[in-house]
Amino acid sequence: MTAKTNVAPDEARPPHIVLALTEPGRAMTELASFYALTPLMGMLPRGDGHGVLVLPGFMASDFSTAPLRRLLAKLGYDAVGWNLGRNVRVDNARIEAMMACVDELHARTGGKVSIVGWSLGGVFARELAKLAPEKVRQVISLGSPISDDRNHTNARRLFEYLNGHEPEPIRNGNFRELAKAPPVPTTSILTKADGVVHWRGSVQDCDHDQCENIEVFASHCGLGVNPAAVYAIADRLAQEEGKWRKFQPRGIANIAFPRTRLH
Repeated sequence: MTAKTNVAPDEARPPHIVLALTEPGRAMTELASFYALTPLMGMLPRGDGHGVLVLPGFMASDFSTAPLRRLLAKLGYDAVGWNLGRNVRVDNARIEAMMACVDELHARTGGKVSIVGWSLGGVFARELAKLAPEKVRQVISLGSPISDDRNHTNARRLFEYLNGHEPEPIRNGNFRELAKAPPVPTTSILTKADGVVHWRGSVQDCDHDQCENIEVFASHCGLGVNPAAVYAIADRLAQEEGKWRKFQPRGIANIAFPRTRLH
């Protein structure tokens, strides 16, 4: 299983152990910053009411995405979790259940839905958009391991212990070429300080003009509440349907986004 990536397969490696060990402390700082800046968060771009499905990361549940979903709801979106418990198993039943989430939100809101996925949730978000692009408005992934080479993540052994080397969807021909963006506007938000997924494993191949990678200063476990990442999410979701443009932070927000080369 190989996909086009920005590094040779033999260079794929998980993040440095120091980054992994400091994840909890950094994530707590980001959560505290999120709540401290709550009054300012209300000044983020308002939504148009369209549905936003938020998917949790590996081993996480809707509890982890609750702060982000509450904020998105305040900004005017119909933001929902997946209501499927912890994100552990990758099998056909789970894919069908997530597709049902997309179908239900699409039917209830009467329009295309956006999908925001954190870590493994972002992998799911992208693959759901590939399966049903006619129902998906855009995809945003946060620190997601969008490479078929799992050596980019230090969660590989646990993932394969729980799901096997080739999970059921892969055996059925899905979940291949993960780095290839789905055929809808797609944003990958990543951090070079990620302690779970090496940032190179989150860089997507952009073979159409509605695809981008955005770097932020963040931890992996704090991405869903990191103020810069949240700013980018709100900016992306607020775009009018059919008028997607690449991300360009404005004013003082520029200092929160590195301008390094992602290769």
